[in-house]
Amino acid sequence: MRVSDYLTRDEVAYFTARSDWQAARMVLQNWLFIAAIFAVAGAWPNPLTIAAAVILLAGRQLALSVLMHDCGHRTLFHSARLNDVVGQWLCALPVMNDQPSYARGHLEHHRKAGTAEDPDLSNYQAYPVSLASFRRKAFRDLTGQTGFKLMSYIFRGASGVISNEKRESALPFVQQLLVQLVLFLVLAAFGIAWTFILWVVAYMTVFMFIIRVRQIAEHAAVPNLFDPDSRLNTRTVDAPWWQRVIFAPCGVNFHMEHHFMASVPCYKLKELREHLRRRHALDGVPEFHGYGQVLRHVVIA
Repeated sequence: MRVSDYLTRDEVAYFTARSDWQAARMVLQNWLFIAAIFAVAGAWPNPLTIAAAVILLAGRQLALSVLMHDCGHRTLFHSARLNDVVGQWLCALPVMNDQPSYARGHLEHHRKAGTAEDPDLSNYQAYPVSLASFRRKAFRDLTGQTGFKLMSYIFRGASGVISNEKRESALPFVQQLLVQLVLFLVLAAFGIAWTFILWVVAYMTVFMFIIRVRQIAEHAAVPNLFDPDSRLNTRTVDAPWWQRVIFAPCGVNFHMEHHFMASVPCYKLKELREHLRRRHALDGVPEFHGYGQVLRHVVIA
């Protein structure tokens, strides 16, 4: 599946054009959504608002991760500087990530997708799995076991570089803690410091499950995981709006289109899909409408 088979030079230029305005709108929109979730939970604390806040905050944490991902590709903003600064400070660090480190590994995934050397294979190669197996994975995610394992890895890594006196290598970890502290202090300034717990709980539990579902939806049990054609090794999910709020913010559900042309900003992926459909590039490609359908496909009852 070559880009030149389905897009002219002018169309490539159109789809790959970046907009600082569009990018800034998406980042601001996500942080305003996060602020609204904290405000509602802080003003009306009860079991319903707290449960909703944890779920919605996890969805926003995924949204920040997606924006970090696009900044790592240098596709969100037109300005490389904005991709680096906004991607790191407003997207990666709040979710305990480091954009430069993430980008290096992720770009390797793009280079080797459809081959046995794909570094992300362990996340989805085993699918389809039994219902019992998937329930165990989901239980580990939702009870914080996966999150604890991740945080242990982050802390061990930071401790290792500090003990080896490579303090510059520990800088991302220090920045991550600093951003968490700033978020806590902002919430404290509004008199709702306790809601920071919701951010932590969301990250350690629901966010881990959402990440698993996203990985499954993108590459698990596809027609041919070891074919370089992105139509065969990657999946797009046409999800309803309420699923996109939690499982697929910022166009991340258009994953096949992203692998087809990774230089396209996330705010143009839906339009690219419509273009490819008109050019009959998607004829015969299995379509999935919602994450429930995906899970039924990859989990054997």
